[in-house]
Amino acid sequence: MPVKQRRGEETKQRLLDAALAAHEAGDFTVQAVTATSGVSLGSLYHHFGSFDGLAAALYSRCMADLLDRIVAALVRTRTTRSGVRAVVTAYLDFVAGQPAKARFIHASAYAGYLPAHAETIADMKRQRMARMAAWLAPHVAAGSIVDLPDPLTEMLLIGPVAELSRRWLNDPAIDLAAAAKHLPDRIWASLRNH
Repeated sequence: MPVKQRRGEETKQRLLDAALAAHEAGDFTVQAVTATSGVSLGSLYHHFGSFDGLAAALYSRCMADLLDRIVAALVRTRTTRSGVRAVVTAYLDFVAGQPAKARFIHASAYAGYLPAHAETIADMKRQRMARMAAWLAPHVAAGSIVDLPDPLTEMLLIGPVAELSRRWLNDPAIDLAAAAKHLPDRIWASLRNH
């Protein structure tokens, strides 16, 4: 990678890291990000187009990290039941181990900056979700998982874990270890083809 390009990538990473830190500190502003990163406002705009562009890029980075962990856990499994368990535990492990990233993902769900960057975010998700769908397809074809439209399968598989995670991020008294013990079987029961 040429030096100029490498420096540009390093600047982008510094801005993304500073944005995550600013969000976690409750001061998600352009001023906080530039002050924390030591990167000029002009450079932020050069790399991301706007503060909203930076926020959308941070969302993409955090979501890609979560989905990559889920996919990596899923593709190592063989049975549908172990696959469901892998998805649930990978998600909960991510939330417990990366609470700042998880908090940003959940806080961004209805953020105004996402629609303007929906195509870029969808591209990032598409390849990862395609790997999940490819894992699920033979299990659906074999009849071990109920045949539903992909969004419904995703809601049954991810929805309960995402909601529990959102609540835990606001109330750490919720027991994630107990959730990891009990949720996979409950979610499996909702997906298996009886």
